[in-house]
Amino acid sequence: MTSPPCTAKSSAISKDATRAHNEQLILAAAERIFARHGYRGASVQAIAEAAGLPKSNVLYYMGSKQALYVRLLARMMQRWNALLDDISVEDDPAEVLTAFIRRKMQLSLRYPEGSRLFAAEILGGAPFLQEYLNGELRDWVESRARVFEQWAERGLMDPVNPVWLIFLIWSSTQHYADFEAQVLGITGKETISEEDIEDITRFLSRIVLKGCGVRRPHPHQQV
Repeated sequence: MTSPPCTAKSSAISKDATRAHNEQLILAAAERIFARHGYRGASVQAIAEAAGLPKSNVLYYMGSKQALYVRLLARMMQRWNALLDDISVEDDPAEVLTAFIRRKMQLSLRYPEGSRLFAAEILGGAPFLQEYLNGELRDWVESRARVFEQWAERGLMDPVNPVWLIFLIWSSTQHYADFEAQVLGITGKETISEEDIEDITRFLSRIVLKGCGVRRPHPHQQV
């Protein structure tokens, strides 16, 4: 005897919801464990315990420790890259760069473990990210750098090295997550607040825009 269509559909939806929920638990737990202990120091068992799930469930949903680790790295990079995915030469560089810095600051403080995980991978020689760094990410940086160059050609900013500029924004915004203990220790704060994020964003934006000679486009300027 087969189940009524509505019952079968409800069951499928329930399974999908359960899978999505469990995957989020695993990803959140794995991000913490990998960020604290590195790839070698982390274990699937420790991740399972942090997620409150059996080890078999972690392997069932994620496949392997390496697959889970790479998925976390890719997720963090996708979050960051989405910030500049749709920029074009028609945009105002001051608005784009300020928004980029603000969203990078917000993401670094919202997902500090993810930022530290990426930093640890790079400091370790990027053994799991070489293909991505040499391929997809290089292409992404080059395409955004070309937009920066076109802004300079239009006189909207100085002809600075656009790749170094992207590195500068990445490093300055991630510092507050990757070196949070240093920031809190020196400033005497218990946490970095929303007000701090806005203050840091204004400071970094002012330094970057002024340092790059960013100018507002003329209202009648043609692209």
